Amino acid sequence: MDLNEFRLDARTWLEANCPPSIRTAMPADEYPGGGTKIKWKNPESKQWLERMAERGWTVPTWPKAYGGGGLSGAENRVLQEELRRINARPALVGMGLSMIGPALLEFGTEEQKREHLPKIARGEIWWCQGYSEPNAGSDLASLRTRAVEDGDEYVINGQKIWTSGADNADWIFCLVRTDFDAPKHDGITFILFTMHQPGVTVKPIPLISGASPFCETFFDNARASKKNVVGEVNKGWTVAKRLLQYERTSIGGIGGGNQRGESMEDVAKRYAGQRKGRIADERLREDVVAHRMNDRAFALTVRRSAEESATGLAPGAASSMFKYYGTEQNKRRYELLLEMMGTHAIGWQGRGFSADELTTTRAWLRSKGNSIEGGTSEVQLNVIAKRILGLPD
Repeated sequence: MDLNEFRLDARTWLEANCPPSIRTAMPADEYPGGGTKIKWKNPESKQWLERMAERGWTVPTWPKAYGGGGLSGAENRVLQEELRRINARPALVGMGLSMIGPALLEFGTEEQKREHLPKIARGEIWWCQGYSEPNAGSDLASLRTRAVEDGDEYVINGQKIWTSGADNADWIFCLVRTDFDAPKHDGITFILFTMHQPGVTVKPIPLISGASPFCETFFDNARASKKNVVGEVNKGWTVAKRLLQYERTSIGGIGGGNQRGESMEDVAKRYAGQRKGRIADERLREDVVAHRMNDRAFALTVRRSAEESATGLAPGAASSMFKYYGTEQNKRRYELLLEMMGTHAIGWQGRGFSADELTTTRAWLRSKGNSIEGGTSEVQLNVIAKRILGLPD
């Protein structure tokens, strides 16, 4: 069908199948991460996931054989426009969709794709990332977590840190060292294994926002099957770099007009006042308009980059640019919200604050980590200088 027909079909289906509560701002405790440990506070969230997964629209552009919708890029843009039109929450989020799923589509064996991708698409598995270590953060290739062959398995010992969502995760995609004599960028293997086994210990790390999504993760003779090595043994750095590009593109997407819920203009009018239907304060009005224009320009740049991609799947070094700018946009958004809302945006608990106001406080504090996660802003600027601008070392 042509795009107009597809739009009508998508609009009709969404109107009939998107529950009322899913057309509201998403509270932090209704995060649709899926997995075996999820407790559905809102039954309509589970219903929405099941309906979207059945349609293949949790991963609209993935092949239907792996649980996707098989949509073209143009069809997916229409679908996203229609979802935004009704202010629909995402049916499913997480590293399965944004990171390991795309990496498996590119590097996985057919067996790995058929084993893992449909489960990701249906939200059956929550994934976490085993990259950073206490002494291997920005210098990731210095990682020391060890994997030793034992028949058809590897025995894994070591520690990871900042493993987002590890306390809820069912599986991990992990970088391990399989050759300690090779140069540090060699001898690394990319492997998948379950978190539900003896020898895996997870300790959440409290954040300034009051949440603990990041964790320390310890491996004490944990086991991983050799069939779950992605790519070649000792050549995992190739897969690792590509997955970082997927991650950075995903993190960058928090800017660029992807926000759903009440607009900044409406927030400003409600808290800072309005005059003749406009934000009353002229300087604040200019700041909001400028931020909105930057969001729109950024979104169009990301879209153009995707359309120019030869594969339509794999991002390149430009993902560092998107990650850097997108996170700066998101941080600026919350600074503007704080300016608009005043003391209403710095409440922590107790009477006098709405649930949305308390969520804004925590999101503002959480946004400060955007310039660290997925590779620090300094790392992204180095990548931009070398890989995009071609500047000398």
